[in-house]
Amino acid sequence: MNILILGGDGYLGWPTAMRFSQQGHSVTVVDNYFRRHSCDDLDTGMLYPVPNLVERAKLWHELTGLEIKVKIGDLCDKQVLDGVFSEARFSGYEWAIEPNFSGVPDTVVHYAEQPSAPLSVSNYYYADKTLINNLQVTNNLIWAVKEYSPQTHIIKLGTMGEYGTPNIDIEEGWLDVEHKGRTQKFLYPRQASSVYHTTKIMDTDLLWFAVRTWDLKVTDLMQGPVYGIETEESAIDPRLNTLFNYDEIFGTIVNRFITQAVVGYPLTVYGKGGQTRGYLNIKDTLQCVEMSAKSPAQQGELRIFNQIMETFSVNELAELTQKVGNQMGLDVEIKPIENPRKELEEHYYNPTYQGLVDIGVEPHYLTDDVMRSMFEVVMKHRENIRKDVIFKGIKW
Repeated sequence: MNILILGGDGYLGWPTAMRFSQQGHSVTVVDNYFRRHSCDDLDTGMLYPVPNLVERAKLWHELTGLEIKVKIGDLCDKQVLDGVFSEARFSGYEWAIEPNFSGVPDTVVHYAEQPSAPLSVSNYYYADKTLINNLQVTNNLIWAVKEYSPQTHIIKLGTMGEYGTPNIDIEEGWLDVEHKGRTQKFLYPRQASSVYHTTKIMDTDLLWFAVRTWDLKVTDLMQGPVYGIETEESAIDPRLNTLFNYDEIFGTIVNRFITQAVVGYPLTVYGKGGQTRGYLNIKDTLQCVEMSAKSPAQQGELRIFNQIMETFSVNELAELTQKVGNQMGLDVEIKPIENPRKELEEHYYNPTYQGLVDIGVEPHYLTDDVMRSMFEVVMKHRENIRKDVIFKGIKW
C-alpha cells in the first residue's frame, strides 16, 4: 500500500512509519515539528536527543535499505496536503527526500494534532493554537480525500477522553437509543475535560459528516494513554527510538512515573488517585493501526474502535511503579498532591474494547517485566533528567 502519515515525527508517528516501511509499504510522512518547537518554547525535558525527521529517514535507509519519504510542511495549509495527493510541487514546500508515488495514498494515518490536554488549557495562546491546528488539519484532510481520492481510507487517532467518565458502560463509539417507542443508533455521548479533548470530539463530528455526505471511509481510534519507548523496528539502533517526554505537559503517566522513580522524585498522584483510564503499550498502537489498515472500513462507514488493552487507576500504576522500582534497588516514594485538574477522583469506568482484538490485535499487557524493561532504558539516560520540569502544576 501507499501509506501517508500525518504527524510522522511524533511519539506515535515515527514508530508507525518504521512499522509500515519494514513491511514493504511505500511510506510518506509529513510534519512541521510543532511538538518539538513547543517543547523548546516551554523548556520541557526530553529523555534523550532525537535526530530530526530527515536525519531519521536517512538513518533508517542506511540501516535497512528501506525508504521513508519526508515532507516538511504545515498541514494547516491546505496546499501541503493537496500537494501530496496531486503530486504537485508548491513553492516553499520542497521534499526532503524526493517522492516516488505509484498513486495516491491507499491509507492516511492522521496523527497531526496538538496532543496535550494540559497544554491546551495552560493559556489562551495554546488553547487557540490547539483549536486551529487540530480542526484545520482534519478539515483539510477530509476535503483533500474528497477532491483527490475518495477511496482512500482515513485512520484517525481519537482519544478515550472524548467519552469522559460516564456512569454507564462505554460502548465502542455508538449507542442504541430508545426514546418514546422509537430507536436509533447515535454517536456515543461525549463530554470533554479539556480544549484538546473538545477538538477530538469535533474531529469525530467532522469525520462523521464526511462519511455521511461524501461516502468516505474512516476508522476512528479512541486511544487511551500510551506507554513505552522501544519497538521491534527501533531495536536495531537506539537512535531510531521515538520521542520521550517525562513532563506533565507531553509525558504520559506511566512514562512520567518511571522517570520520577529513577531520579528519586516522589510519584505525583493527583488527589485520591482513583482516576481510572484505559492504557496500551506503544507496540499495540502500531498493531492497532496496522490491522485497521489491513482491514479497512467500508465506503460510507465511520468505524470506531476503543483502542485500549486494560484499565488501571492512578493508584494502581503508582503502586506497580513503586514495586518494580524497589525491586531494582530504587527507593520509590508515592506522594499524593492536591489535584490540579477538575475531574472525578473516584468514578465508574467500564469501557468495551473488543473490536481491535476481533480484527487480529494481540495485546501486550503492563507486567512487571514490561515495566522493568522501561526502567532499564530510562536509567541509561538518568543524567539527562531534569527534576525542575517534571511538575509545574498546570491547573485545569
